[in-house]
This record gives sequence, C-alpha cells and structure tokens, in this order.
Amino acid sequence: MYNVLQGLNVVECSSFVAGPTCGLYLLQMGAEVVRIDNIGGGPDFNRWPRYKGGLSLYWEGLNKGKKSVALDLGSPEGKELAVRLATAPGPERGLFLTNFPLNGFLSHANLVKHRADLVTVRIMGWANGRSALDYTVNCATGIPLMTGPAELGDRPVNHVLPAWDLLAGASAAYAMLAAERYRRQTGKGQEVYIPLGEIGMATLGNLGQIAEVVASGESRERLGNDIYGAFGRNFATADGHQVMVLAVTPLQWSALLKALDIGDAVQGIERSLGVSFAKDEGVRFEHRNVLFPLVEAKVGRMKLPDLKKLFDELGVCWEPYQTIKEALDSDPRFSAENPLFSQVTHPSGLTYLTPGASLSFNGLERLPAKRAPSLGEHTDEVLMSCLGMSSAEIGKLHDRGVAASA
Repeated sequence: MYNVLQGLNVVECSSFVAGPTCGLYLLQMGAEVVRIDNIGGGPDFNRWPRYKGGLSLYWEGLNKGKKSVALDLGSPEGKELAVRLATAPGPERGLFLTNFPLNGFLSHANLVKHRADLVTVRIMGWANGRSALDYTVNCATGIPLMTGPAELGDRPVNHVLPAWDLLAGASAAYAMLAAERYRRQTGKGQEVYIPLGEIGMATLGNLGQIAEVVASGESRERLGNDIYGAFGRNFATADGHQVMVLAVTPLQWSALLKALDIGDAVQGIERSLGVSFAKDEGVRFEHRNVLFPLVEAKVGRMKLPDLKKLFDELGVCWEPYQTIKEALDSDPRFSAENPLFSQVTHPSGLTYLTPGASLSFNGLERLPAKRAPSLGEHTDEVLMSCLGMSSAEIGKLHDRGVAASA
C-alpha cells in the first residue's frame, strides 16, 4: 500500500475479476475505493473458494481495503443513490468503474446528466457489446490449442490463470488515471471501454503472433513444456523434484554451462552443427533436442538442495516447481518476511498472508495491507461523508430496505 493517489475517490460497481482488480490496484496506490453492491451481495459475492458458512475468499481477496456500500439496486431509490455516489461533486470525485451493461441506469449517458465531467471506465466482453468472460476470450485467441503436449491433438487446454481479466484490470487502472489527468488538463470527462476481447487480440499482435501466422501460413504447434524460441523446459532431479530451467540471455546460458560443467560438450555440438549457441536464443531453441539431454542427464544426477546451492551461486535462471501449500510452508518469499505481505484477519475469521501493492516505490513508506470489508460495512459512513445525509435520513433508508449495513 502506498499513498501516491491519496485523495482520489473512485466508485466501483463491478463483479468477477477485471473490475475489482482495477479498483484494488488503485486502492493499493492510495485511492479511496467505494464499492457498491446489491443488498445480499452481487453475482460474485459467493464465488469459490469459500470458507465455512459460505464466505467467499475470492471476494475477500479482490476487495480488501475498499469501502463497502449495500443498496437495493433493484429499487428506484437505490438506483438513485448509486447514481448520486458515482457522480458526487468534487475535483477528486466523479471517477466511476463498472462492468454493468452499456445501457441502463448506470450508463454513461445517464450519469453525465448529473455530472458533465464524469470519467467512466467500463469493462466489457467484446467491443460490440457481446458477452464474454476470460475463458471464452481465450478460446478466440487460439491459445488453448497451443497449450499442452502435442499428443493432445486438437483438444483444447483451458488455462487456470485468468490472464485477460488481469490484463484488463491493469489496463482499466491506467486508463482511469489517464482519463483523470486529461480531465485535469481540459475539464472534460469521458467514457473509456476496456473490452476483454480487444485485450486478448491486441496481446497476440503485440507478441508477434499475428505476424507469425501471416509469415508461416500456420498456427504455432504445441510444444508441451518447451519454451518457444528459447532454451527452457522442466527437468527432474535425482530426488524426484521437477525444476524449470531457462537460458534466454547470453549470461544465463553461460551460467548454466558452467554450473553443469557441460561447456565442452556444447562446444562439440556447435562444431558438428556449424552453429553458435552463445548469443542467439533462437538457435538454442532450434537445436533443443540435442541440448536438452545434456541438461537432463546432469540435473538427473543431483538432488534438489545441491542443485539449488549451485544454481543460485552461479546465477542460473531456474525455479523448483511447488504447490501453493509447499510455498506457504517453506518458501520465505511467501511469508511475512516479504514486505509484500501482512498477516491480516478478515471477515471470514481467517488470518492469512495478505498482499499489498506488488510495486515498490523506493523512498516512499510502504503501508501494510488492509482487511476486506464486510458487505455494507461502510454504507452509513459513505452516505454521510459523500452525500451529506443525516443519521435520520439514513435510518429511514434502512427501514425501507433501500440500504443495509454489515
């Protein structure tokens, strides 16, 4: 957590991964983020993984530190309150984050009637308004048909990491800040669309994969765990562990040769093939089938502790495979020793390592991570501070079922 965005106030009406991730990133930089949910929770309030009693650990993780307001968004009065919060006056307000539909009471066209310079960042499926989620966008990119071993043929492999959601969340965060800066300079607000589908397609182009197909006339083949265009793969140690070894840069390659004492053998391969592996990662990739056995044999005769000592001393780029539980049990990087984490007790009743900002601002104080809110925990506080409502007015909202607290 840092205070570089202190004073900025963002109102979030979103669910699932991309929108809440955007709000979380802004909060971790110091913005105040007010999340509005329906009374009883939105569509992501009970998502797995869940703890005893059904509390969503997923919801806790994505909304830690935010202020939670619970309203009846199905009622005219609840909708009006949400609109008023999104368009509240003040130079640091009027920043709205959502993945609600383009049309409806939270449409930009409706909101700007209440605040002309409003900035709306809207996360979508496809740019044409068609519905999409991370996994369906991934299908369209072709990546599930590049993932996994060649023996799978034309069977797709879904990924576990919601990559397009996470990229969209990060894109939405910088889009919010860019639009806010533009408003400061010009006085003009605007709506910014962040479609998951466009993020996925743009990424293919940015990584050269569209040009690759145009040049070759073919889609990229499946490579299993081989790293495309470089030297890298998983290898087994003598004591049954799997490690990932990479050599992308010349320095990483020379470190690997020295650590495994295979320099002479590699030189012999270079002479026989008439190539040099020293500087060109692509050449290592082309001839990986003759290089992999050298590394496989050496790694296969070493136990993990000895390999770790040697590789770390010589600067080899590598990492052992581990489960999350193994990481939490024994990896000091996954502990309170790492300033990224704080031990925090959340509404679920669990106390666990909670990450703050993954960025490091050198010279600025790094604040500990905050706990997640209970649903509706800040309803009264936000209605008072943002809309200037009195306790009596808020009490009547509670009585009519328009607002709820934790």
